[in-house]
Amino acid sequence: MTTGRPLFSELVAAARRMTAGPRQLLGLTGAPGAGKSTLAARIVDALTPAAVLVPMDGFHLANAQLQRLHRADRKGALDTFDVDGYLALLGRLRDNGPATVYAPRFDRNLDEPVAAAIRVDHEVPLVVTEGNYLLARDGGWERVRPMLDQVWYVEVDDQTRVERLIRRHVSYGKPPDAARAWVSRSDEANARLVASTRDRADLIVTATAELTA
Repeated sequence: MTTGRPLFSELVAAARRMTAGPRQLLGLTGAPGAGKSTLAARIVDALTPAAVLVPMDGFHLANAQLQRLHRADRKGALDTFDVDGYLALLGRLRDNGPATVYAPRFDRNLDEPVAAAIRVDHEVPLVVTEGNYLLARDGGWERVRPMLDQVWYVEVDDQTRVERLIRRHVSYGKPPDAARAWVSRSDEANARLVASTRDRADLIVTATAELTA
């Protein structure tokens, strides 16, 4: 495991090296609010058309299913995703058959996953996926890490991370007090679980403003 404060250009160069041969899968993980989604999107933008982003969040269970399972009050927890569906998609992406693969994405405005929203063509040599639980050790998630060629763990100081999360929830309609309560109860419980998987990463990226702005 390597740790450090790499420049964005260095991360792009490392990801670009993964495009030189047969398709590879790069994972970015970290606690909620660490900046992994922003960093993953920037890396893919820098490498387009040689890379495509397929976030784990597309496999959120629909709100109707969360209500049925009595898990809606902790949406985002380990067992509120379709891990088997995510694994099946990763398998198809690794196999890289001739057919185009379509992946879901999560729409924050709808607060729901949207099927077949991301297109991955056979010619794309690098798939970047990001999400909280890429290095988790149980609940079926332990099968994810072997599917990925590299996993980078993105981290930032807790104060910055929590403030980001509160702003995010407010921007999508939660009152400030409700946003703060959700972060304290739900997001931080998930963050502690994610932090316990840090030692399984290939690279620890300490996020800076240059990386996640």
